[in-house]
Amino acid sequence: IPLSRTMAGGRFSKVGERWVINPLLEQQQQSRADLVVSATEEAIVMVEAGASEMPEKEILQGLEYAHQELKKIIQLIKTLPKKEKIKCSPLVVPEEIASVLKENYSQTISEIVRTPEKSARENKLSALKKEASAMVQTKFPDNPQVSFLTNHWIEEELYTRARQLILKEKVRTDGRKFTEIRPIDIKIDVLPRTHGTAMFKRGQTQALVTVTLGTPHDMQIMDVLEGEYKERFMFHYNFPGFATGEVRAERGPGRREIGHGALAKRALYPLLPDEMTFPYTIRIVSDILESNGSSSMASVCGGSLALFAAGVPLKSAVAGVAMGLVSDGQEYAILTDIMGMEDHLGDMDFKVAGTEKGITALQMDIKISGLPAGIMAQALEEARVARLKILQQMNAALPKPNSDISVYAPRLLSLKISRDKIGDLIGPGGKNIRRIIEETGAEIDVEDDGTVTISSVNKESMELARQMVEYYTADVEVGKVYRGKVTRLTSFGAFVEILPGKEGLVRTSQLTSKRINRVDEVVKEGQDLMVKVIEIDSQGRVNLSHRAVGESPAE
Repeated sequence: IPLSRTMAGGRFSKVGERWVINPLLEQQQQSRADLVVSATEEAIVMVEAGASEMPEKEILQGLEYAHQELKKIIQLIKTLPKKEKIKCSPLVVPEEIASVLKENYSQTISEIVRTPEKSARENKLSALKKEASAMVQTKFPDNPQVSFLTNHWIEEELYTRARQLILKEKVRTDGRKFTEIRPIDIKIDVLPRTHGTAMFKRGQTQALVTVTLGTPHDMQIMDVLEGEYKERFMFHYNFPGFATGEVRAERGPGRREIGHGALAKRALYPLLPDEMTFPYTIRIVSDILESNGSSSMASVCGGSLALFAAGVPLKSAVAGVAMGLVSDGQEYAILTDIMGMEDHLGDMDFKVAGTEKGITALQMDIKISGLPAGIMAQALEEARVARLKILQQMNAALPKPNSDISVYAPRLLSLKISRDKIGDLIGPGGKNIRRIIEETGAEIDVEDDGTVTISSVNKESMELARQMVEYYTADVEVGKVYRGKVTRLTSFGAFVEILPGKEGLVRTSQLTSKRINRVDEVVKEGQDLMVKVIEIDSQGRVNLSHRAVGESPAE
């Protein structure tokens, strides 16, 4: 296969203060950044990265380290035996057809390139292709490929004119400056019944993002080669045909949906609260209603706002922007917030997401032989400036997470109990936990590490469930008063159950201050009795007193 250059790729992590190539799984878990980089000897050609608010300077250091390491691998690849390359010839439009097209449609293409509105531009281009194909077919009726060659010439001419407009005239198709962001419009809670919603619109790209909060039961079970695990944070990205004015069948998720959803998830993940602080399962769905470039970064911005609207205590707002590049080898122009045409006809799609402090996700692919370090540094800096401007507008719309979750969201509470208390909470055959669920209507999840999660539709049932969990898992405390139940009588006193499975003895002298002959003169088996714990002896036996809390058997 005739590759123009030898390439190599690798994974890189920052462990402590040093970068590591091909890190171990343990090192990846400790790392503040995870980079997947491809490069030639001359420059980097692809980057996929996630980080914990890492400054641009550190990211650049990691990319430089990656490039130096990949050069070593490339040298090894070059020592391998090679077969003769397949010879390929580029498609060339015959001169007689090209001259006719140039004479008749060159000016029209220049006008199309300068049309700022996407649908108007596409309509003009579609009409041009139909007209040009019909005209050329009448002039060259014997050429069966004339329609294909005509469309190819138009696309090549469009490519050339659009790039000349940027490099020579310093003008973008929609009239923006190179560092200018398209107009942004933000609406919060546009859907009243959801747990959190945000509409984020940038130019002609619009994302409707919703957040749904669930219980631990709603975690997604992931079945991978290493085994099963549960995922508490999901990001689903939908790109229907109507977003680009098309009509098509909506089937399962494709490459675009999976890739863009994964990128947006990576951008938001480092800012999520930990599971003990916020034990909810979180699902974000981004529906792209209109698209003219950078819909994944619109999903990041909308996702951050929707999480705020849902009351998720995100550590910071997250924004994303797509950067582009046009280069002819001599001159270059870096473009901020590229639209679809600039992505299609340009040389780079460089998506950068992060907070005010630093980067959380990167994705770069280029169509030229490589990206020099200086241009990459400039692109990251201009992306940082643009990101701060976008965050400023997002913070103006919703500066911080809502103080409470939606009234329609389930209420969750997490408790931590000792692992040896799990059996007490569950009870024989699940008796205790079933009782809690039946009496409160709440759901109870118990993890192996002792984490208990209570979920309910209202605060009252959640609070009652919490009290019952604490009751079943409580330890007996000296000096504390309990309402217990008399379980059996003996000649020397009464045994009283004060907590599930925990009994204590009330000796005859501690039942009443009066002299009695028989214990059943004061209490009966099965009755309630208020008692106070007066001692737990060295063998763990609990001694109780009814006299210490009063003479009435049940209070």
